[in-house]
Amino acid sequence: MDTAVGFEVSQGELFHDVKSFFESAPPLKGSDSITQKVNEFVYQNSQLSGNAKSIGVVCVTSGGTTVPLEQRCVRYIDNFSSGHRGAASTEYFINCGYAVIFVYRRGSYQPYSRYIPEDSFIDLFEVSNNSEIQVCNSHASVVKKAIKEYHSAVDGRLLLKLPFTTIFEYLQILQVVAPSMSCLGPCGMFYLAAAVSDFYVPWESMAKHKIQSAAGPLDMRLTQVPKMLRMLRLEWAPSAFCVSFKLETDPGILLQKAEAALRKHQMNVVVANELATYKREVILITNDENIRIRQQNEGGDVEEQLIKLLVKKHSNYIECFGKDF
Repeated sequence: MDTAVGFEVSQGELFHDVKSFFESAPPLKGSDSITQKVNEFVYQNSQLSGNAKSIGVVCVTSGGTTVPLEQRCVRYIDNFSSGHRGAASTEYFINCGYAVIFVYRRGSYQPYSRYIPEDSFIDLFEVSNNSEIQVCNSHASVVKKAIKEYHSAVDGRLLLKLPFTTIFEYLQILQVVAPSMSCLGPCGMFYLAAAVSDFYVPWESMAKHKIQSAAGPLDMRLTQVPKMLRMLRLEWAPSAFCVSFKLETDPGILLQKAEAALRKHQMNVVVANELATYKREVILITNDENIRIRQQNEGGDVEEQLIKLLVKKHSNYIECFGKDF
């Protein structure tokens, strides 16, 4: 078979699978409100507004998606991700002058609050001798810094947060954000750090109510999630700079899988990371080179160096695209 024809067939199948996925998914709650917020945020941070405050807009996805097993969900399949990388990266992108649409899993790490102790929120406060409630001295500097930087980003209209839980919500939000960002052309970036489920239970195939254990062993068939990265590149935001992630537990196949993802999904960059060392080391992979990035010091963020390098590559990408876009 001619390779060009083969590509067209596979592309047609992809469009069909994606269409079927969204048509059968439960409606996204607050869809109109989300669309309006995203459109306003993108416009405010684009050259079209004549009052752009950022050098670009990046959509950072963070945390893991769930796969519900029932429509009135009690049980679900979860995906490993704390959201720390996405939260940290959001801070560094804003520091570099970007506006960030932060698409995050509810309950995962948040920008500017990841250094606040994970104990109960109430443990951050204490009662003084005159019965006033105040932040504990041991946490005061961290809490004040987090609050100040967070409000600076939000008040400066450089941070928009959109939460998700399920695979359906995540992909529906991405479907809203990406076309809205397409007007940015090469100045838009997608930093897709979320751990997205590869398989799901189609909504119409789910049990409507809680699955009863008395029914015996559970036999359930999962369907493969359509390759939305290709839709992003082909249809939703074809001019954007796209960064995806590849996590593996076997270091022997990590680079091979990451390089394959780079070609298959036409990404600009794939960030490869191994489960055992992902907090300390990543490998940035492009068509031209592989760059190993390591944590600079104990307690530091590998994301700091990663974002600096991505900002440079994005700047080069914009220049190559042409100034007259």
